[in-house]
Amino acid sequence: MAAHLLSSSIPAASLRPDPPSSPHRPGYAATRHPDFPALHISPLILRRPPPLSVAMAASPTAVEVDGTAPATKPSKSLPFRVGHGFDLHRLEPGYPLIIGGIDIPHDRGCEAHSDGDVLLHCVVDAILGALGLPDIGQIFPDSDPKWKGAPSSVFIKEAVRLMDEAGYEIGNLDATLILQRPKLSPHKEAIRSNLSKLLGADPSVVNLKAKTHEKVDSLGENRSIAAHTVILLMRK
Repeated sequence: MAAHLLSSSIPAASLRPDPPSSPHRPGYAATRHPDFPALHISPLILRRPPPLSVAMAASPTAVEVDGTAPATKPSKSLPFRVGHGFDLHRLEPGYPLIIGGIDIPHDRGCEAHSDGDVLLHCVVDAILGALGLPDIGQIFPDSDPKWKGAPSSVFIKEAVRLMDEAGYEIGNLDATLILQRPKLSPHKEAIRSNLSKLLGADPSVVNLKAKTHEKVDSLGENRSIAAHTVILLMRK
């Protein structure tokens, strides 16, 4: 650009070298503009800039020169994965209350498309989340009649199969049940043992807690039940 500005403002024919007694640096010829005799213009030494080379494969943020998107790398194999699951069901009279595959005596149970096992649904979502897969509602949609009244152990077995297929096993699992009634203390060990069996995991890595909701909102008024689960999957 500097060469262009110089050549456009100062005609080449009007640039004349100074006599040998030029006060400028030895070995360099100065030029004098005809309209400004007192103005000496030192020559510009122009060099071609080095060519710009772009290595397309050097970085994932490489510049696209031909409009083709860089190839997407496969997902990195992680040594462990963490997933979280949550589920909530409304409690209504006339339904069984099944938690972790165990039938719990109560005057109401979960209204749901399947058997409404809030704990197993929650655990399935935690496993699917750790694997980066869609949630339970997408894999087992309640719009599909074949899941009507289905035992949630079917969903657990499928989640475990997907986990094994991906090359992971359970590191540990921590689940929390939230309900006002009934008290789960008498049933916790049976629930935990059955959940461990369904997961194919040692009971020592499966933990279960139960909390009331201090009579607050639908959970505290015995109108619903909820569960949270956090799971750690380890590469086999």
